Amino acid sequence: MSVATPIPARQKDVNRAKVCDDNFVEFVKAWDGRPGHRPAPEEAVLEGSHCSAHDFLELFESQMVSRHLDLMARVLRVQQKVFYTIGSSGHEGNAMVARLARHTDPAFLHYRSGGFMAERFRKLPGMDPVMDSALSFAASKDDPISGGRHKVWGSKPLWVLPQTSTIASHLPKALGTAIAIEQARRIGHALPIPEDSIAICSFGDASSNHATAQTAFNTAQWTAYQRLPAPVLFVCEDNGIGISVKTPGGWIGNAFRQRPGLDYFFADGLDLATGYGQVQAAVEHCRRTRRPTFLHLQTTRIMGHAGTDFEIEWRSFEELMAVEATDPLLRSAAIALASGLMDKDELLARYEATRARCFAAAEEADRRPKLDDLAEVMAPLAPYTPDQVQAQARRTDFGERRLAVFGSEARLPENQPPRHLAIQINQALHDLFCQYPEALLFGEDVAQKGGVYTVTKGLHKAFRNARVFNTLLDETMILGLAQGYANVGLLPIPEIQYLAYFHNACDQIRGEACSLQFFSNGQYRNPMLMRIASLGYQRGFGGHFHNDNSIAALRDIPGLVVGCPSRGDDAATMLRTLMALAKVDGRVCAFLEPIALYMTKDLYEPGDGQWLTPYPAPGEAMVLGEERVYAPEATDLVIFSFGNGVPMSLRAARRIEASKGWKVRVVDLRWLQPLNADAIGRHAGECDRILVVDEGRRSAGVGEGIITAVVESGQGAKPLRRVVGEDTYTPLAGAAFLVIPSDDDIVAMAEGIP
Repeated sequence: MSVATPIPARQKDVNRAKVCDDNFVEFVKAWDGRPGHRPAPEEAVLEGSHCSAHDFLELFESQMVSRHLDLMARVLRVQQKVFYTIGSSGHEGNAMVARLARHTDPAFLHYRSGGFMAERFRKLPGMDPVMDSALSFAASKDDPISGGRHKVWGSKPLWVLPQTSTIASHLPKALGTAIAIEQARRIGHALPIPEDSIAICSFGDASSNHATAQTAFNTAQWTAYQRLPAPVLFVCEDNGIGISVKTPGGWIGNAFRQRPGLDYFFADGLDLATGYGQVQAAVEHCRRTRRPTFLHLQTTRIMGHAGTDFEIEWRSFEELMAVEATDPLLRSAAIALASGLMDKDELLARYEATRARCFAAAEEADRRPKLDDLAEVMAPLAPYTPDQVQAQARRTDFGERRLAVFGSEARLPENQPPRHLAIQINQALHDLFCQYPEALLFGEDVAQKGGVYTVTKGLHKAFRNARVFNTLLDETMILGLAQGYANVGLLPIPEIQYLAYFHNACDQIRGEACSLQFFSNGQYRNPMLMRIASLGYQRGFGGHFHNDNSIAALRDIPGLVVGCPSRGDDAATMLRTLMALAKVDGRVCAFLEPIALYMTKDLYEPGDGQWLTPYPAPGEAMVLGEERVYAPEATDLVIFSFGNGVPMSLRAARRIEASKGWKVRVVDLRWLQPLNADAIGRHAGECDRILVVDEGRRSAGVGEGIITAVVESGQGAKPLRRVVGEDTYTPLAGAAFLVIPSDDDIVAMAEGIP
């Protein structure tokens, strides 16, 4: 791209935003070319361009809106009227992507997407990108996307899902959405967008190196290799730098041009006349072929990474001037003047009018109300409508589908003898698939094999590959797929094969799925039921990676619901409630399945069958937070536990009663997040002594939360003890039982309580 000889910058001016602003004005004033014949609106803006004069004028306006929002933010940040200064300057060419796509193409955007947003706002009448953006910059609760919770690009009517600033974390769910668009049709699910929609995902060149980005690219290629449609348009906005680390010249093209299954296109994002046709080719290719498409969009970055990035401290003035000379607004100004579409005075008048519009909106936004109430801040984080959830969980209107799946009335699970945990989970999943035709179950080995522990056995045969299917071995992408399916109205049930594997992909839940309702003020949601084989006591098998009892990474994710049953009937009723929470309130839910209890039949003695349970028929469901109490009349000692700790505590309780004569109450909390603090306080208040049994680690385990609830309820003065695992990874074989609690440990701790 050639603009003309750059206007010399004020070489010692620290304020590079002002320099870029002045550069534009001086460039226009100094332009001495000869204007051509003014093209008609439908004619090419320049000879040979695919961009019409009409397209160009509107794109240029969107570029100016984006630029002046950046300039406004830099000025008003120091006055505490704006709270975000990562700008889009140099990236304004992404407006071409917005113009050539549809507003019903779900978009997951890079934070330098001001041009894209300004242009997409044209797609629907009556929307104002300037005022909406100003409200977001000002953190006003009138901000139509986040309600003042964060500066994010987003819009419900424009299908722009708000993103956090986590690098590349949105790529898996963007690809998941593309796959979901196609898969929804295969199961007869009505899409909320046109069937030929594509998913758009933009990111920077530096972010393309992130592991989360690479997993999305790999999965896109893996999908294309199998000739499965995945209409995602990856837009890599290559400005050559990530904060202060330069991308090696030619790296993006070299790294992506020859990737099998990822169709590569290049576009000049600095020149609307040249880049328009190039972007058009990529968008049309993606929509037509339904293949993953990589658009390498050349951009630049001027004015620094953010308002706090003083580039003159680490870049030479000569380098800064060279970068500023590639400003795409200078090129657009040159096109406008050379084509005869505007003269100097008209162009400068539009530029200044846009400035005035942005500053006026910002001043108005500053006067709008801010969030000043904690309840209001948290309102969209974890919505819960208990009556509606219970009504949904207790539905019984799918009896015909159940009979078709199970084969006859006699074969219905409630008409079978008591079974162990794994079978009851399996039966409950069959029921959920009958109740929710939009449900999908997927993960590693879950289909024909039925999972490592055969918990999903028979589901694939009953509901076929469109609803029960295997994925590649990549937990990040499994959870990205789940978000994609949720985005189009499906109800995903992703399986993470072991709890230790969840930590590889935790940010997909922490930074993305659970944050979406919060950052969209409840307008978008990621309903899902994530199943995780969890906890220890596998008789030495597998060591840490198959005996992970660390729940801390789950329990501190805002808005996440975490349930953990210890027996089969509880598992079935809990699954119904979790699925209803996802369906009704859009909640992200985690269901921790204690592996060591999957096949457990006996409680006290071999052959007693006391850990087998009958299957609860449809119509029964568990209330969120509801505990199970054994020996509720006992008041000498209460033991709080969950998962594997429950049968251990029951066995220990029998021994404690025999040795000390105490009547022991055992409380299975079942719900680990949120903990039912009221119930904990109530049981603690009714009993003389308190014992907490937590197989997790001493530090940051569930037990700490239980003790906190006891103390905050005013019961902390009573004798209070904890039996807990140690702060170590779980070793292999018999050594595992040296680091996690046992029946004997519980009894010994109780013996020492006065």
